[in-house]
Amino acid sequence: MSFITKEKSVALYAALVSFGTYVFIFGFRKSFTVCTFEGMTFGPIAFKTAMVISQMLGYLMAKFYGIKFISGLEKKNRYKIIFLLTGIAWAAWLLFAIVPAPYSILFLFINGFPLGMLWGVVFSYVEGRRSTDFIGAALAVSFIFSAGWVKSVGAWLMLHFHIAEIWVPFCTGLVFALPLVLCVWGLEKVPAPSAEDEALRAKRIPMTGADRKLILKQYLPGVVAFVAIYLFATIFRDIRDNFSADMWKEMGYAAKPSTFSETEIPITIFILILIGAVVAVKNSFKAFMIAHVFILIGFVVAGLSTYFFTQKLLDPFWWMLLVGLGLYLVYIPFNSIYFDRLIAAYSIKGNAGFFIYLADSIGYVGSVTVMLVKEGMTLEIEWTAFFAQSVMILSFVGLFITAYAMYYFASKSRMTPLIQ
Repeated sequence: MSFITKEKSVALYAALVSFGTYVFIFGFRKSFTVCTFEGMTFGPIAFKTAMVISQMLGYLMAKFYGIKFISGLEKKNRYKIIFLLTGIAWAAWLLFAIVPAPYSILFLFINGFPLGMLWGVVFSYVEGRRSTDFIGAALAVSFIFSAGWVKSVGAWLMLHFHIAEIWVPFCTGLVFALPLVLCVWGLEKVPAPSAEDEALRAKRIPMTGADRKLILKQYLPGVVAFVAIYLFATIFRDIRDNFSADMWKEMGYAAKPSTFSETEIPITIFILILIGAVVAVKNSFKAFMIAHVFILIGFVVAGLSTYFFTQKLLDPFWWMLLVGLGLYLVYIPFNSIYFDRLIAAYSIKGNAGFFIYLADSIGYVGSVTVMLVKEGMTLEIEWTAFFAQSVMILSFVGLFITAYAMYYFASKSRMTPLIQ
């Protein structure tokens, strides 16, 4: 008997092409965060902060629209949707570089809206399979790896080609365009879920408005709980992702291209192995509970590492690595195993895209709100201190909400037929 079965071959292939697809999509989103845009302002706030907020507002609108669009997505012509949305986002970076500031801020919103749809489109290729835990983990860790790698590419372009900051996002897209085309072509070749996949993980179907309302009615307390957890995780991730360059600078680290990848690659490997291993757990309810355990551990790691850092007991490099590991232990399960196993465990009629975009919409409301509040403070505060204080507070609260979600869904399992 061959060690590499057909199922494993498909899983490895799907993991590779979905990982690559989203890594290269990310190249059209976040390379600008390596830039500082020093001395530039947008009214009373820093120009870079205005860029982040504008792009996030585009993402925010996309997430609310995506609750309907992604949950009702048909399987045909998805590659055309990926190319269209990415093309619009790339064109927005070209216009950002050409149109003078401050009017160029508008194009961050135009960039963010189409990109906000793409996670759901890509995930629709791989959900509802026996191997989705592994494939989803590979796809989900793509934005840990790409968050660092894209910044490294942007820094490399500035350092070696002397690209001006306003042209860095468009030029990064130029680097990533052809690889993205190849990965999307490969994604189209991924076989559909088998009959056995559908029997074990529930068949994934486009959802109607009535389907969405029924799910909310049946699971509202649990939905509120996991949306709150995801809200915290999104705030964690976005502050660290968008302002890591600023925090490294505040902590006295030289802004070299490799710095961003040095923290993100170990996190990527660890979480891929940890979450990918859940594929061995065939009982979907047990796997769903394990996802809660990962989230609990993530809050503990993020909170404790930050406490030690504030007490000057932890080096800044190790703090950025550990707090990143903790926050991604909270964040990644939602984008890989949490919703996929929830649907399978409770035989829910629908797809993971609905849950992902429901949670994401609230998560981005939180991220935008936090940045606006921070900018509106009369007391000046550095991003490093602001992030550290936020992490400790949100980690403490997040532990209790996660414990409640675990209790709620465990109680619900006694009244609901489960797929084993």
